[in-house]
Amino acid sequence: MGEIRARVRLINAVDEALARRGQISQDHVRHYEAEALVDTGAIRSVIPVHVLQSLGLGVRGQRLAEYADGRKEVVGISEPVIFEVLGRDTLEEALILGDEVLLGQTVLEKLDLLADSANRRLLPNPAHPDQPVSKVKAIGPARRGRSS
Repeated sequence: MGEIRARVRLINAVDEALARRGQISQDHVRHYEAEALVDTGAIRSVIPVHVLQSLGLGVRGQRLAEYADGRKEVVGISEPVIFEVLGRDTLEEALILGDEVLLGQTVLEKLDLLADSANRRLLPNPAHPDQPVSKVKAIGPARRGRSS
């Protein structure tokens, strides 16, 4: 079984919010497109520093990253990025390292996408082909903001 790659559009979430509010034009929303490696063994997604700079995003903090070989390293974490894959999008921070975009489990789960290793492709969950579905724990009336 080979690697899975997927076309991803990364969007500066701050620019996107300003455009929605009419504070900047849609033409000024910075974005970056890449063939990303789908990494089902990674929890977080990764963007290289040149992608961070192209998007005009800053580093908002640091996180401890553990590599597959057991090494650990403190790396930067990005300001919010919108990950758009197969017509679905989600907001996420990304670890800043390496030289290519990696899609990790949190993005795949939030977008309700499945890795088809046999056919080396990413596809929408067949149970939800039209849009991602997020699972939530059922809550009672008291937790919905109702007072007794």
